[in-house]
Amino acid sequence: MSGQTDVLWFLPTHGDGRYLGAQEGARAVSLPYLRQIAQAADELGYFGVLLPTGRSCEDSWVVASALAPLTRRLRFLVAVRPGLQEPAAAARMAATLDRISDGRLLINVVTGGDPVELRGDGVFLSHDERYAVTDEFLHIWRNLLSGETVTYEGRHLRVEDGRVIFPPVQRPYPPLYFGGSSEAGIAVAAEHCDVYLTWGEPPALVAEKLAAARNAAATKGKTFSFGIRLHVIVRETEAAAWDAAESLISRLDDATIARAQATLKRQDSVGQSRMMSLHGGDRSRLVVSPNLWAGVGLVRGGAGTALVGSPDQVADRMKEYIDLGIDRFILSGYPHLEEAYRFAELVFPKLPLRASTGVPTRGARNDGPFGEVMANDIVPARRVAAH
Repeated sequence: MSGQTDVLWFLPTHGDGRYLGAQEGARAVSLPYLRQIAQAADELGYFGVLLPTGRSCEDSWVVASALAPLTRRLRFLVAVRPGLQEPAAAARMAATLDRISDGRLLINVVTGGDPVELRGDGVFLSHDERYAVTDEFLHIWRNLLSGETVTYEGRHLRVEDGRVIFPPVQRPYPPLYFGGSSEAGIAVAAEHCDVYLTWGEPPALVAEKLAAARNAAATKGKTFSFGIRLHVIVRETEAAAWDAAESLISRLDDATIARAQATLKRQDSVGQSRMMSLHGGDRSRLVVSPNLWAGVGLVRGGAGTALVGSPDQVADRMKEYIDLGIDRFILSGYPHLEEAYRFAELVFPKLPLRASTGVPTRGARNDGPFGEVMANDIVPARRVAAH
C-alpha cells in the first residue's frame, strides 16, 4: 500500500557499545548478546534485521543460521558476495537457510568497495569489473533458484548443468536487496534486484538517486521498492537527543578521526565518497540536513548518518523519505539492544507501518496490561500517540 513502510533493525556483528572509537562501554560480539538483540527485534515487531559483511564482521550466514531457530517472525537480510562465492554454492546456501527459517531470508547483494580488503580476500578486480562479475553471478544464482538447469559461460563465470535440488520456500527466490550508487551499480540493480538501497543522504540527494534508479529500472520494464539505511538517535526531547549524539562521539580524538578518514578514502565506492563528502571529516559540518547528523561517518564506513531528534521529529523526517518512495528503513543505534526498544516504543506509534512490521499475534498494539501494575491493583492508563 502506498505511503506505508517496514522497519528493519541491525545486528552489530562487528561490535557494539555506548561510544564510537572507545573500549569504554564496549560490548564484545557474542552469540548470547546477538540473540538478545534479535529476540528483542522479533518481540518488538521489526520486519527483519540486517547482518553486515566484511572482514571486520562475524560471518553473516553463520550468525543468521544460529539465530533463525531462536526467533519466530524476524527476517534476516544476509549478504551474498559475488567474487568471493561461487553462485551455485551461494544458491544452495540461500535455499537451505530459507527453508530452515520457514521463508525468512532476504538477500543483500554486496559487491564490495574497499580494494585493499578485497585483495586480502583474493579479489583483484577493478570497480566496474566487480559489477560485471555481480551481473554474471546473479544471472546464474537467480536461474538456479528458479528451478532451472543452468549452463552459462560469461567473461568471468562458467557453469555447466548446474541445479539446486531443494528449492527455497520463497518463490522464485528470496528477495534481492542491492545498494550501488555508480552507473555500473544502478545498471546491475535494474537488471536483477527487487529493493534498491541507499544510505542516509539529505532528502534532495536521495530523491536524485532514486530517480536515476527508477529510470534505469523502467528501461528493463521493472519497478523498485526502495530502502534507506540510517542510524537513529531518538529521545523524548530534541535537546536530549542532541546530547546523546554528542556523547556518542565524545571519546573520539582528531587523530582517530583522521586515521579512519584516510582508510575510508582508499575505497572506490561511489556511495562511500558521497557519504564522506557530507562532512569532510570536519566536526563542525556534521548537521547536513534538518535532524540529519553525520557524526557516525567520522569513523564508520558505509552508513554514516543518523536521524537525531524527538519522536515527532524523527517520525516527520522518516515520512519525508516515505514521500520520496522509501518503503523500508534499515535502522541502528548504539547500543543496539537498548535502542531497538527505544525506537520501537517512541517512534513506531507515529509511523504508517505495514502490517508486516508489528506484532499482530497480540492484537492491538500495546494491548494491556502495559507497564508495571501499581500498588497491586492499578493498571497504568493507556496513552495512544497520534499518527
